[in-house]
Amino acid sequence: MRITRARLLPYRLPLRRPWRSARGELRERSGWLIELQTESGLTGQGDCAPLPEAGTETPATALACLQRWGARLPGLEAEAALHHIEAAADLTPAARCGVETALLDLAACAAHEPLAYWLSRDATLAVPVNAVLGALDTQVGQRAAAALAQGFDILKLKVGLYPMAQELAQLHQLATALPHDAALRLDANGRWSEAEARIFLAELATLPVESVEEPLAVPNPDALARLQKLVPFPLALDESLRSISTDTCLQHHPVHRLILKPMVLGGPRLALALARRAYTAGLECVVTTTVDSAVGVRAAAHLAGALNNGLAHGLATSTWLQQDVGPPPGIEKGILRLEDMPGLGLRGLAAHGI
Repeated sequence: MRITRARLLPYRLPLRRPWRSARGELRERSGWLIELQTESGLTGQGDCAPLPEAGTETPATALACLQRWGARLPGLEAEAALHHIEAAADLTPAARCGVETALLDLAACAAHEPLAYWLSRDATLAVPVNAVLGALDTQVGQRAAAALAQGFDILKLKVGLYPMAQELAQLHQLATALPHDAALRLDANGRWSEAEARIFLAELATLPVESVEEPLAVPNPDALARLQKLVPFPLALDESLRSISTDTCLQHHPVHRLILKPMVLGGPRLALALARRAYTAGLECVVTTTVDSAVGVRAAAHLAGALNNGLAHGLATSTWLQQDVGPPPGIEKGILRLEDMPGLGLRGLAAHGI
């Protein structure tokens, strides 16, 4: 399966409203789709959407990587190209994710099976997902009610943006409206000191909290371990995986959950390998997007399907975009359903030029 063509399609996708966290505000997602074609007529797509806030790369460095590999791929066999990607030292994480996803799309299409099944024989195409409600602003109650009406039972909220007492009061108010089988998933994005985190977590004792991500501004493993012992639900690491080594997480368990973002980790296969190591070590893993395009969401969703661990994953982000490069997977009653189609299951992309 020889690659005959590689092209880059730039896009810029405005958000319906700002995506706010303790690390800043996002108003649009931009990046590049990479499209590969083979001599047999197969097409594979990937998404490279660097997020400067993630601290992994700048758009300029990602683009340079894509251009270099876009010139290198034509003439290579797709399987050989995947092996080259494994050993590549000149790819930033988002660029690697984009190139690898396009190659994986080709490989799964050639095998006539969805990418999730290509990654794992035990995969599912029905993936539980959490609703993404954003910050605890004055409209959050309406968004929560709408998400519950749509069948979501895990509601994810950004915390650490307003005074602690105000946010705790709102969380208590939200909890009173939750059905018995619903829960709150909270993400502080590294907002608090250990002392502040202790206060906040203690106040959650009577609330239906499913997990809390990134509680500490300085993610010290010993401090995280002390906090994890205080609560019955998992604490989770996301951005802090850059500063706390995965070996430390897997060997010492400072928290009970890892958040896996293919765009930040360097692609579906690196994320899958980490998830398998985490499972062996007794840790949970949740896959999330970085508010990606439909291509990036599908790649993350197939990864979550390959994990098939029953947890709700953070993939319901497409409704935050005013426009997209193609149709994202459908979500019904809190379940994202991937099509039983080869590869990513997405064709007919439209890039929105910068």
